[in-house]
Amino acid sequence: MTAITREAEEIARRRYLEDTGRRRFARFVVDFVRRRPLGTAGATLIIFAHVIAPYDPVATSFVDFLEPPGPEHLLGTDNFGRDIFSRIIYGARTALLVGFVASFVGCTAGYVLGVLGAYLGGKVDQAIQRVMDILISFPLIVIAIAVVAALGTGEGLIGNVIAAITVPIIPRVSRVVRASALTVVSMPYVEAARSVGSGAIRIMLRHIAPNAFAPYLIMLTAFLGQAILLEASLSFLGLGVFEPTPAWGLMLRGAGMQFLEQAPWLAIAPGVAISMAVFGFNLFGDSLRDALDPRLRTA
Repeated sequence: MTAITREAEEIARRRYLEDTGRRRFARFVVDFVRRRPLGTAGATLIIFAHVIAPYDPVATSFVDFLEPPGPEHLLGTDNFGRDIFSRIIYGARTALLVGFVASFVGCTAGYVLGVLGAYLGGKVDQAIQRVMDILISFPLIVIAIAVVAALGTGEGLIGNVIAAITVPIIPRVSRVVRASALTVVSMPYVEAARSVGSGAIRIMLRHIAPNAFAPYLIMLTAFLGQAILLEASLSFLGLGVFEPTPAWGLMLRGAGMQFLEQAPWLAIAPGVAISMAVFGFNLFGDSLRDALDPRLRTA
């Protein structure tokens, strides 16, 4: 009887912990939606594109060839009869995939290199910084074009586009994080940790990396917009995604330029979408940063 009672108590305790975790997550979501409606609107548009979009973004209809904006097609149709509004919505997914992954990987790599260089110093730091100096001396778009041209483009090679955008982000984040980490390295508690025999990995993970996390988070949200612009630029130049994938830069490059005078909405719609997306992702990034950073949340 005692064993059965203990088992029942253990099951009840697990259920209580699960319910508590769900309630905390629900409160976080409700608080985020209530305080940051613009960020929530941007996330909803991206996640529920298949629900919001009225048409299949790749479905063609030569009957609706170059239809102007109207009740049936809010933003008109392109030269294949595809609904522009639906392609704009689905294009947000492409922008989010490339932008978020490239920004996250690039900023994380720069974060790690910045912390390593600041703590280890000496020849290691010098070697890292010289490579970063070479990369940072070129504009973002130039390095992205060089990387994607070297890796190749084509259908199913969106990873190459992500890599091309990731590389120029790394040195810019590394320099900022290194500057912040150098301040932390000189703090007394780091010297105290060394004096009691703490290893380099423990000191970096426990003392330096957490205190250099704030600039990393800020750079991560800042580079989301730039990554979206780079993806659109590469697609416009023919080095990004390919048809029939919905992508804003690709929409500008194709029918948007070919039918600019006959159907100006083909270029106006994706151009406005790129501008609004960069603005929206910046708002969403700021909202997410405010929600996750305790110092900003309590301010």
